Amino acid sequence: MDTASYDVSQWIDFLSKKPIPVLKHTARELERLQEDEVKLSAREITSIVLNDPFMVFRVISYANKHQGKHQLQDLIQVEQAILMMGTDAFYRNLPASPLVEEQLKSNIPALTHLLRLIKRAHRAAYFASDWAAMHKDFHSEEVRIAALLHDLAEMLMWCFAPEKMNTIFDMQQADKNLRSKAIQEEILGFKLVDLQKKLVEVFQLPPLLSKLMEDQGANEPRAINVALAVNLARHSSNGWDDAALPDDYSDIADFLRVDVARAKFIIGVPNNIVKPK
Repeated sequence: MDTASYDVSQWIDFLSKKPIPVLKHTARELERLQEDEVKLSAREITSIVLNDPFMVFRVISYANKHQGKHQLQDLIQVEQAILMMGTDAFYRNLPASPLVEEQLKSNIPALTHLLRLIKRAHRAAYFASDWAAMHKDFHSEEVRIAALLHDLAEMLMWCFAPEKMNTIFDMQQADKNLRSKAIQEEILGFKLVDLQKKLVEVFQLPPLLSKLMEDQGANEPRAINVALAVNLARHSSNGWDDAALPDDYSDIADFLRVDVARAKFIIGVPNNIVKPK
């Protein structure tokens, strides 16, 4: 199927009919766990699922699309969703296939970029969860999931439009001044943020999760937390000498109500960083 000229609505239709792949490690660990009746539980499954943004997305989407008639709240927490569906139903309805690595085996650069993006998402989730705990947020898991899935649309494009994503990456490397959204519109024909919004809507992710994932006009503390964590993970992935980091530190210090030195200590910034010129 030729997806070269797809717009957002066509991509959504495509992704709605296409199985979302999962990481090979996820499939291997879930299979291993299924064979161990002693350890098999919703909690053990959750610990595996949380390492894979694609599987987190599939679990939350499935759980909210198949709500029981007595279920009054949207499901955001992975363990809660798996408990509601049961371990047998999880394995039956959410098979750990196809595999990301198999899908991108002929495009190693795209696979490499995707795995780096997933690593960055985990860093954002860690930061967001840590700061939520400092704010005594008793639902920090929701903040963690929002940060983990913040760049889901980009992850999916690396899976299903790898050549275009490679082009975008190469253009940004050649000219650091190019605006990401402008390049996305030029190469993809749309902005990834617009695809992300439709994904959340069509795959029935909870409205609260959607709100926490929004960058624009974020004024609710938990949404600010996610935005700051995502920015820090993105900029620090370029190295701790990235020019955007000082502003991140200042914003995070304000959010945590500490001074910048303390914020950098909490973040874990190395001491031997050469300041950007």
